[in-house]
Amino acid sequence: MYTDTDRCVRAVQSKDARFDGWFFTAVRTTGIYCRPSCPAVPPKVENMAFLPSAAACQQAGFRACKRCRPDTSPGSPEWNARADAVARAMRLIQDGVVDREGVPGLAARLGYSTRQVERQLSAELGAGPLALARAQRAQTARLLIETSELPMGDVAFAAGFSSIRTFNETVREVFALAPGELRLRAEKAGRNKPKVPGTISLRLPYRAPLNPDNLFGHLAATAVPGVEEWRSGAYRRTLRLPYGTGVVALTPQPDHIGCQLALTDLRDLTIAISRCRWMLDLDADPEAVDEQLRSDPLLAPLVDKAPGRRVPRTVDAAEFAVRAVLGQQVSTAAARTHAARLVASYGEPVADPDPEGGLTHLFPSPQALAGLDPESLALPGSRRATLTTLVGALADASLPLGIDSDWEAARAQLNALPGFGPWTTEVIAMRALGDPDAFLPSDLGVRRAAKELGLPSTPAALTARAAGWRPWRAYAVQYLWATDAHPINHLPV
Repeated sequence: MYTDTDRCVRAVQSKDARFDGWFFTAVRTTGIYCRPSCPAVPPKVENMAFLPSAAACQQAGFRACKRCRPDTSPGSPEWNARADAVARAMRLIQDGVVDREGVPGLAARLGYSTRQVERQLSAELGAGPLALARAQRAQTARLLIETSELPMGDVAFAAGFSSIRTFNETVREVFALAPGELRLRAEKAGRNKPKVPGTISLRLPYRAPLNPDNLFGHLAATAVPGVEEWRSGAYRRTLRLPYGTGVVALTPQPDHIGCQLALTDLRDLTIAISRCRWMLDLDADPEAVDEQLRSDPLLAPLVDKAPGRRVPRTVDAAEFAVRAVLGQQVSTAAARTHAARLVASYGEPVADPDPEGGLTHLFPSPQALAGLDPESLALPGSRRATLTTLVGALADASLPLGIDSDWEAARAQLNALPGFGPWTTEVIAMRALGDPDAFLPSDLGVRRAAKELGLPSTPAALTARAAGWRPWRAYAVQYLWATDAHPINHLPV
């Protein structure tokens, strides 16, 4: 439970949406929990309790508010700004590891005992891994109930419940409505009806402001043919998921990201949503980031001109690492060409649910690339060696890269590989591992922008100046890149 009640009370009384996902308000007299921005009349202060997670609220016996739907709040930005055991555990739980591998699997990935993981999560979040995973299953069930016409039995197992009875009991307990009542309410509201048969439509919330220009511009400009595309105002790509494959279309809207998902196995829904949110950096806290960067008078005009820039990430850390090597010292177009050749030769074919779409393959896995012939690569010999060494390390799991990576340990392993310099390591840390403080002082675009702004342009001097931007230097890079006319900085027409 949060003890800084004065600050929480002010956020609730002002209905401040910036705090949605940071904490939840449990109302003792009604037995419900809300997001801070709930439009209902705020309860009396003495009746409020403030808890750090929806799971903690549910475990304490509170049910979700039907009006503000607190379970659909943006995730806490805290888990994306840290790399300690609790933050890594939360990212893994959001990625469905507890449902697939249980708490022992989660603990093994973190390198701790199950008892230690239980204790750390309970101390910081008021709930253990099973309760946190249960809360996530409840949210997935709600999405499927409201956005699909699946029979309730199929919804239950797709959401990760072991039985229909547990599914029914959980939905009633969390939402104070039976599954059928939830679907009826959604139908009456006309909520999230799929535009394409066989797809699931939903809204991905975020904390405002969000500037889509560099976020979607970067993804579209670097899109690998067959794997990604920009079509009809949406970024589309194929997804490799634990139980099957998927295709997602993400459309920037003024107050949310529209998401259309087509999955071969609905058990992947939670994981697909989590990876899309991660890729678009939707759980960031732009107010905190921009406030820190504005403290530098030379950066402040860039922030004021277009606040809310996000860091474009990836849905697959291994994929991005391969693409980073292919992009060493070449243009964006050349990097796309090299990647497209790998996709055509080693990618797994998939069917695009859109008859007019151009998605044809998954990006090849490290295991598939492990057998590639270096001589077939139109790359310099040194870069061939770098790529094959990287692929081998990814394939045999001696180089684990993912949302649960320890950022500094991963940097040390990457730097030990031949052909890996500071730029390649840091761009992987920024976009594949999600380190918000990753920095690229040697990047040509960053140095050029720094010089034009009057900032130091040599790597050492710029790194020293950037100390004041910490822990958000990755976001500073986005603002510096945005001074250039490169297509990565503009939303495609």
